[in-house]
Amino acid sequence: MHNFALIGAAGYIAPRHLKAIKQVGGNLSVAYDINDSVGVMDSHFPDAAFFTEFERFDEYVADLRRANKGPDYVGICSPNHMHKSHMSFTLRAGAHAICEKPLVLCPLDIDDLQALEVETGQRIYSILQLRLHPAIVALRDKVASGPKDKIYDVDLGYFTSRGAWYHTSWKGLEHKSGGIATNIGVHFYDMLSYIFGPVRANIVHHRGEDAAAGYIELAQARVRWVLSINRKHLPAHTPAGQTTHRSITVEGEEIEFSAGFTDLHTASYQSIINGQGYGLEVVRPSIELVHKIRTAQVDSKRGEKHPDIAKVLER
Repeated sequence: MHNFALIGAAGYIAPRHLKAIKQVGGNLSVAYDINDSVGVMDSHFPDAAFFTEFERFDEYVADLRRANKGPDYVGICSPNHMHKSHMSFTLRAGAHAICEKPLVLCPLDIDDLQALEVETGQRIYSILQLRLHPAIVALRDKVASGPKDKIYDVDLGYFTSRGAWYHTSWKGLEHKSGGIATNIGVHFYDMLSYIFGPVRANIVHHRGEDAAAGYIELAQARVRWVLSINRKHLPAHTPAGQTTHRSITVEGEEIEFSAGFTDLHTASYQSIINGQGYGLEVVRPSIELVHKIRTAQVDSKRGEKHPDIAKVLER
């Protein structure tokens, strides 16, 4: 049985990690969060130690390690800007890190973490669950077996309404979350490069606090994309009462991956335990892309625009 620790136990994504640890036959020894709303732990690991002060969590992990009961893996669900420091802590504590996306905000941080992997002998893995989704795997296989010179037309539209709280939380602060494209889009960009190859061109049409849009050319795709958390941006064809609209089309054909989208953390954990997880170099291209989206000059004239971009561009 593998021992686990969890950082960020009160967060939105933590229940999926708790469920995954349980389903792979692991044991959660200790968890940490500055907030104490962690009753969900009772459904999985009621005997796990819990701390709201990182210093006490650190000390407890050290005690476990001295007793040869230290965690083999540490799941990291903390805010984006804390990922690097929490992964560094994990490796120095003698454990492997399993970190939510985006792994880091700056590509240079990957270099630092690679050096730390060499120094400690521990590994860092990212949760990239879309790579394990059957519909995405099938699409990748289809593209891989098709003509190598074919360029596919892809539209990515993701509208997920958020309230005013979003802009007050760390998610609404670019230096902490990385902005819209990073916080809610990074796994889509990773998925697209996984299927269609490396980025050849990147044009940003719009970048704001509540939305972003642009055009990307990959080795085998032309991608028009738009992301928004503003419910006023929902496309006119969104069903009444629905606050989220997610669509990916390839050559005009909708790729349905909503089913099972939230149930792939267990598969991710199992893959990591089996030694097949996604490491730092796999993550680098998507981190480089979102960093460029965050820093590029906005150019609304070049590149094809997503068909649902009109409301986003309204002033």
